[in-house]
Amino acid sequence: MLKPRIGKLLKVSKYRREFIINELDISKNTLSNWIAGNTYPTIDKAFKLADLLEVKVDDLYERKV
Repeated sequence: MLKPRIGKLLKVSKYRREFIINELDISKNTLSNWIAGNTYPTIDKAFKLADLLEVKVDDLYERKV
């Protein structure tokens, strides 16, 4: 099980959510679902999101044991 850290990373990002949404070509709803852990980004979107947030893909989620 994975716990998303995307919301926390967005809060400290130099980019606004609207910029990220436009860069990834996704909807606000999609980003909200990623933040809530309801859905997950495709691998290509995950890498692009990690690049925008200046983190590794591994940092987007943490494992729940």
